[in-house]
Amino acid sequence: MPQKQYGNAVVDVDGEGFLTDFSQWSREIAAAIAKEEGIAELTPAQWKVIEFMHKEFKENGQVPSVRKLNKSGVISTKELYEIFPGGPAKKAAKIAGLKKPEGCV
Repeated sequence: MPQKQYGNAVVDVDGEGFLTDFSQWSREIAAAIAKEEGIAELTPAQWKVIEFMHKEFKENGQVPSVRKLNKSGVISTKELYEIFPGGPAKKAAKIAGLKKPEGCV
C-alpha cells in the first residue's frame, strides 16, 4: 500500500492519493492536501463542505456527490465549483480524507 507524508504524519493512500484509512485524517493533513490541489488556504465555506461530507459518510457510508451537496442546502453547485475548481466532489473528498466519490472519473 502506498504511503504519503504530510508534515510529521505518514498516511496510507491509494494510487490517486486518496486516504485509505479515514482515522489517519486531521485538519493539518487536509490543509496539506489542499495545498497540493492548488488551494492555498481552506476557507470557512470549504470547511463547511468538508464537515458535511464527513457527516454524510459517517451516517450513510457514502461520499456525497455534487448533486447531494447541492440538495443539502450547504452550498450551491456554482459555489462548489468556485471553491473546489476542477472536479469539486473529487477534490473535496480527497481533502476531507474520504474515498473517491462513485461516478467520478
